[in-house]
Amino acid sequence: MSPEARPAPYSQSQFGSDPKYSVRDYDPKQQIEIYGGKKKIDEPRPLIELGQHLYKEGPLDPSYDVVGRKNLVQPAFSVYGDWRTGAAYNDNGPKKEVGQIATRLNLDVDLQFTSTERLHALFRPLDFGGKFTHAEILGPDANHRITAPLNLNPRTLFFEGDVGNITAGFTDRYQSFDLPFAVGLVPLIMQNGVWFNSAISGGAVSIIGKNSAAAGIANMDVTIFGGFDKTTQRQVFGAATFIEANEGYWEAGIGGVNDDRLISTGSYGNATVAFTKRYGGWLSNSVRVVGNWGETKNAVAAGQPKNGNGAIVLLENSLITEKELVLVPYFNMWAGFGRPQSLLRNADAGGILFNTGILFQTDGLTGYPKLDDLGQNTYGGALGVNYLFNLEQQIVLEAATVQRMNNNFAIGPRGDQYGVGARYQRNLTRYLIWRADAMYACRENEADVFGIRTELRQKF
Repeated sequence: MSPEARPAPYSQSQFGSDPKYSVRDYDPKQQIEIYGGKKKIDEPRPLIELGQHLYKEGPLDPSYDVVGRKNLVQPAFSVYGDWRTGAAYNDNGPKKEVGQIATRLNLDVDLQFTSTERLHALFRPLDFGGKFTHAEILGPDANHRITAPLNLNPRTLFFEGDVGNITAGFTDRYQSFDLPFAVGLVPLIMQNGVWFNSAISGGAVSIIGKNSAAAGIANMDVTIFGGFDKTTQRQVFGAATFIEANEGYWEAGIGGVNDDRLISTGSYGNATVAFTKRYGGWLSNSVRVVGNWGETKNAVAAGQPKNGNGAIVLLENSLITEKELVLVPYFNMWAGFGRPQSLLRNADAGGILFNTGILFQTDGLTGYPKLDDLGQNTYGGALGVNYLFNLEQQIVLEAATVQRMNNNFAIGPRGDQYGVGARYQRNLTRYLIWRADAMYACRENEADVFGIRTELRQKF
């Protein structure tokens, strides 16, 4: 034992008898059914995997005392990700009806030093500036050319670790705290990407695992972050928290964006609060509110619209059925006042409504059509069902609408919108996934849009 450990007093009377493993008393098949019939599979492995393998059974590889015996170095290097190739015929309105083939490579590179410290990078070498490697081959607006941008710049590149473990290594004394952090080009996704979905050049640090019996808090984390938006170099800063309480969990955040460029998108404050809970064993519900205020622009940009003033309420609802793991009916709604927006999000992350339903999601590859996903001066919802069969395939059917709040056409879409959509996907092998999508939407005062696509996704 570690010299700090001491045997704990106990009474043998507090322990029951050992399980009986006779054929009459123990049925291994019945034990497997407890977990939905799941069983061990030969999982896909990374393209390159050197040193200690990730999530592998058996003894660990040797560790080395380099930065202290209480934070041993256990080197590992891996390269993994996926390669997506899709074919689509999309009509996004006038002069945007194109059939194309496109491809995208997501390449994660991970260098582990210790159990808590690593260097990570994400590369997307086949797309740049929102343009993917593709060939337009069909449709009245196709250019019949191949576009093949090359991009060797990292999408993320950061070091992450834990101050508590690092301190323990240097001092040879275990620490009573955990303080995880990340620094560099750091991806931050908060509230499932609704409030924040971007990479910043800066860092974040978290205070984790706190609780309070008096306040009824079972677990609480607080994250403080700051840096520069990767794309626009706007300054961004803020704090977010996750709290398990009231038989559910709370999420909250406050932050700001400072943009002092000559041609700026404006500076503004932003705050959010959300609560998620199950009710009565039949409903799972999340309520989210995101608001932004006080947008200011410099003199050059003063005449441009202010996009940082408004608020949105998002309701996410799913029914808990008898097959709760595989059959999920859902009804999501929102109401957006003024020009609400997330604190920060990448251009290819979609709008603030991207979690509302599949009709508000593009594919990040072929320019697949969608309904208006900004939530500005609109209300509406998505009604659908998600069915996962035996967890080897999935089908999603959905109908959705976007309704204007008023006749202020300076904000939001030009009219009401109605759409239907479907998605199907299944694994063909342990490494290969096939997916197909189709959608059609009627848009008041604008041309209708439709799209149909298929995709193969190779994981490695």
